[in-house]
Amino acid sequence: MNTQYPKANTQKAKSEIMLDQVKIHVQSGDGGNGAVAFRREKYVPMGGPAGGDGGRGGDVVLRVNPTLNTLAPFSKKIHFKAKRGNNGQGARKTGRSAVDVVIDVPPGTVVRDAETNEVLADLVEPNETVVVATGGRGGRGNQHFANSRRQAPRMAEKGEPGEERWLQLELKLIAHVGIVGVPNAGKSTLLSVISNAKPKIADYPFTTLEPNLGVVLYDDRDLVVADIPGLIEGASRGVGLGFSFLRHVQRTRLLVHLINGASENPLADYNQINVELALYDEHLKDRPQIVVFNKMDLPEAQERWQEVEPKLRAMGVEAMTISGATRQGVEALTQRMFTMMDQLPQAAPIVETPVYMLPEDDAELFTIEQQDEGIFIVRGKRIERAAAMTYWDNDEAIMRFQRILKALGITEALREKGVEEGDTVVIGKHELEWSE
Repeated sequence: MNTQYPKANTQKAKSEIMLDQVKIHVQSGDGGNGAVAFRREKYVPMGGPAGGDGGRGGDVVLRVNPTLNTLAPFSKKIHFKAKRGNNGQGARKTGRSAVDVVIDVPPGTVVRDAETNEVLADLVEPNETVVVATGGRGGRGNQHFANSRRQAPRMAEKGEPGEERWLQLELKLIAHVGIVGVPNAGKSTLLSVISNAKPKIADYPFTTLEPNLGVVLYDDRDLVVADIPGLIEGASRGVGLGFSFLRHVQRTRLLVHLINGASENPLADYNQINVELALYDEHLKDRPQIVVFNKMDLPEAQERWQEVEPKLRAMGVEAMTISGATRQGVEALTQRMFTMMDQLPQAAPIVETPVYMLPEDDAELFTIEQQDEGIFIVRGKRIERAAAMTYWDNDEAIMRFQRILKALGITEALREKGVEEGDTVVIGKHELEWSE
């Protein structure tokens, strides 16, 4: 598709999307120093060592606060430092330990070491905590160093230094249902009419610059629904705001795939979203979906539905029709959401799913082997997955696949291998005829 998106909105989105991905610096407190002291009491002229231990330095702790929905508070403060413990005193008095620094984060926060990218924690449950920087141990006073040969030691330990590190906080919304679709498919409008959410709504792409959460009530039950901002071609490679948006889909158990009925090619849009989801995380291709054809209040959408519905049915997809603007079919969709959630198996414990990042060396993404004269075999997990999910009877889907080949560097690599017009290129289970 050749849809053009406003540059101003894209730039604004890049600055605001950091609300769900931030980098912070944490430093725990040093331990207090141990004391060198001796008993000085009346009638005890030769008192032994009595230096107390230093207090423990404060930890830096992350805690889940269920009232938070974004990482916006970190736009004002990114440095967090705990205090050191108090020094030990005479008469074996231990110094007071420092108070821990507790940092509140929203549910669904993945914590990584910014240097190694190692996942340190995946915080989900309310009030769940993790210590990300441990305070230093207090130094031992001289009382601990006395022995039969050294009965009056004049030494003690300094407090143990605290830890400091940079952390990457990444928010993945915790929602039962995620609404996905191309920009301007009507996701925000749908969320606003089925829930208590009040997202920004306008008739141009990228109105939604960050995911919105809403609670859908039905009888005495509720579902948390997330409006995932519109995905564009190349989102799985980070194009536009791809990584920032796609991470929020991973935690959802059910997807509402909203098709823009007023689009020039709704079927191509449907294919595009499914391919981007699968390229980003192969598990998403198996995530249950409710396919919904939106904007049925428009005459052009009603006409396109007559063409699209038989093709979707041929794919085994039973789509619903709605109009978010007039609320036509919305109640039936809500009922189906709750019904499908009831039918899903018990949710497995939520664990962190690594975000796919392109290797520095793009050559690792694929290999090309010339088997016989005029036959080239391309192997690579990402490109084979893209081929398997391309509708080969759709010209736009084929053109899009050609753009994927070019973006991954496969087109240029095939030319360097000497591919010519009419040669056969095998990708996964598909044999393609090469054409410029």
